[in-house]
Amino acid sequence: MRETQAPVSGGRAARQGALTLPLSAVDPAEGARLSSGSPEVDRVLGGGIMRGCSVLVGGEPGIGKSTLLLQVAARASVPGRVLYVSGEESAAQIRLRADRLGLTRDGLELMCSGDLSQIISALERVKPDLFVVDSLQTVASAEAGAVPGTANQVKYCSLELADWARERGSACFLVSHVTKDGVIAGPKAAEHTVDVVLMFEQSDSDVRFLRSAKNRFGSTDEVGLFQMGERGLEELDDPSSVFLVRRDGANPPGSAVAATWEGTRSILVEIQALTVPGKASLTRVFSERVDAARVSRVAAVLEKHVGLRFSDQDIYVNVAGGMRLSEPGIDLALAAALYSARSGLPLPPRVALAGELSLAGEIRRVRRMKGRSRAAKALGFDTVYGPQDTAAASSEAGDGWSVVGRVDEAVKKLFS
Repeated sequence: MRETQAPVSGGRAARQGALTLPLSAVDPAEGARLSSGSPEVDRVLGGGIMRGCSVLVGGEPGIGKSTLLLQVAARASVPGRVLYVSGEESAAQIRLRADRLGLTRDGLELMCSGDLSQIISALERVKPDLFVVDSLQTVASAEAGAVPGTANQVKYCSLELADWARERGSACFLVSHVTKDGVIAGPKAAEHTVDVVLMFEQSDSDVRFLRSAKNRFGSTDEVGLFQMGERGLEELDDPSSVFLVRRDGANPPGSAVAATWEGTRSILVEIQALTVPGKASLTRVFSERVDAARVSRVAAVLEKHVGLRFSDQDIYVNVAGGMRLSEPGIDLALAAALYSARSGLPLPPRVALAGELSLAGEIRRVRRMKGRSRAAKALGFDTVYGPQDTAAASSEAGDGWSVVGRVDEAVKKLFS
């Protein structure tokens, strides 16, 4: 008769010599989530910190990675000890930053070293429920070479630290630098060794965005929003207040409000467009926050189905607040902004738009249209234009918004 082991995690079973582990023998409580102490970090992680998970946090120098993770180390609701390992700062510098931010915690241990063997020894001694390594590029092992930050060092050290966390049920946060192209420094294989990859970005308006590029325990559609204040990184209670421009009079030509859906919430942002005659036979599209190929596609759809010429124009597109938009539901607002800029006609006040635009000029259904409409109405927008909801009984109206089926129909309603 085959013997069945007691419930243990897969990593510990492998170290004990077991070849297989029945699914029924796994304790589901080992996958419980813990709060990071920050609602925005919990949102991006998928609801909190998973036991045994490894999280890689990347971002440009000075954006606030160390500040954010020191806040997580001090505020996370883990029952045991927390270890903060720094290879870039001294213990006194970390203590000064903690005092400035008002961070205190019993059981928070500091270690300033870049030697992997010393870090593993400290982990075995302290046995933390959560540990932070800042940063991965400063950690080196004699088995992977002599120089920190090389490709072998990044892969080897990240794998060793992630394995230790997985086998002991501890949560691990690894800070990583980015290259000049904005990607995680080191080979992509370093991202495969961890469970979650978070990217920290900053807009021109000093808003910080925390996005998930990989998440084995949740969605990658969520975005966390922060602002740097006197007490460190603070969550934005009303994100739309940053991305909307409040005006007393009429809207200027070229501006339209898009009701976007990011993860589990709707955020209203203003898309701004400008068109000027091209100075050469080859026209250009200048757009950093919205993909330039999408701008060209929407302009081509307008030229084909509305009859407004864009092929001789240079097109500039911006997003107020500096948020990067990739969701399909912004197409209708982008089309309205481009039409307004090209025609010189402003959109009506207090109007928000959502919908995906097809090449045939149709406005396709987008997810969470009801939520977008409710969020827009709560912020004082009188009218929301969007596609027909297939779940609605009537084809004439949406559930709280005005239905438009084609882009030429939307243009007539907006600019008649």
